[in-house]
Amino acid sequence: FASLKAAVAAGADAVYMGGARFGARAYAQNADQDEMIAAIEYAHLHGCRLYMTVNTLFKENELGELYEYLLPYYKAGLDGVIVQDLGALSFIREHFPGIELHASTQMTITSVYGAKELKRLGCCRVVPAREVSLEEIRRIYDETGMDIETFVHGALCYCYSGQCLMSSLIGGRSGNRGRCAQTCRLPFSVRRGKELLNGKNEKYVLSLKDLCSLDILPDILEAGVFSLKIEGRMKSPRYTAGVVSIYRKYVDQYMKYGRKGYQVDPADRKTLLDLFDRGGQTEGYYR
Repeated sequence: FASLKAAVAAGADAVYMGGARFGARAYAQNADQDEMIAAIEYAHLHGCRLYMTVNTLFKENELGELYEYLLPYYKAGLDGVIVQDLGALSFIREHFPGIELHASTQMTITSVYGAKELKRLGCCRVVPAREVSLEEIRRIYDETGMDIETFVHGALCYCYSGQCLMSSLIGGRSGNRGRCAQTCRLPFSVRRGKELLNGKNEKYVLSLKDLCSLDILPDILEAGVFSLKIEGRMKSPRYTAGVVSIYRKYVDQYMKYGRKGYQVDPADRKTLLDLFDRGGQTEGYYR
């Protein structure tokens, strides 16, 4: 778990991590049982929390396997689980009392009404759909009082809040089962009838730039966001440490000096691009 150690060393307060099953990155080098328990112990030793992704859609027969899968981590002090499937959410709430339940962004929560329902169902934290504006995030916070966690840096899906069917239809693999085929990163020809609309250097029409919210971090924090999520799985420890350390720097700067003292160094923007560049960066859907 080199990337976890990198995140902790770079100043993360918490880390999210996938286990051997039921996570949205089935092809990553996910931790086995011993590694996950060691990761929980390592995070706690350094004053951090560890949240485990259990965020795929479940088949009916898989729910019966969930208890034995989660039990060792529950006993080891796992701080919370990030869940997409409502059946899994209900099961975990019933069988693992006291563990935090976080609503995954793939639940596609786009309004205060969805957040209120998830609070009723036992969630203490919601990760809204990435398409939700700061105004809508503020309303969720004001009317529910829930912890709100939003993505601030990393890859963006072309589809609506990760609810991709294109991967299944073209790639034969379901993103909602942790097996995204990355079809939106492929080259495409755009046509109107027989007319070709995009040039040979404009083939990647569905491949979005990565999210970078450094310049609007004060707006995000003042909207009521409690936790800043950096997409780091299947990335190198160098990438994880670099991105986390920069966001740690600017969160601390804002907390110390407020909005008036908040200023982003262009060198830090360049560092983020040097760590990973998919044709530039975007502030996403916050505005």
